[in-house]
Amino acid sequence: MIPGRSSGRPDRPGAALANEVEGYLLLRAERDQARLEATALCARLPWLTTAQAEDLSRHYVEQRLGLTRQALQVTADRAHRLRAEYEARHAVLRRTLLKWHAACASLVLTAAGTAGTGLYVLAR
Repeated sequence: MIPGRSSGRPDRPGAALANEVEGYLLLRAERDQARLEATALCARLPWLTTAQAEDLSRHYVEQRLGLTRQALQVTADRAHRLRAEYEARHAVLRRTLLKWHAACASLVLTAAGTAGTGLYVLAR
């Protein structure tokens, strides 16, 4: 894990509460928007009785929130898959980089050792 990066878990005690409040507010906003749309739909159907309009509104809001929940779940699932893919690729790249650094360090040490030995032989 990279320091300073979010691991999906809140690091601060208040972060969990902030995330929960944010989710609640987003749900409320979505529900309010669905109710406004349901009201607009019922206004275009003037022949509905009050009970029918309320029933239609309730069904519309439930359907809309269900669709929103599905869309958010698909997005969250995709984000988790992408994160796993990126973390796996990052691990491979880190291992490759470490191998290259180790190889370069070995080369430098070998060259330094060879040069030192050569200088020792020439100085004798």
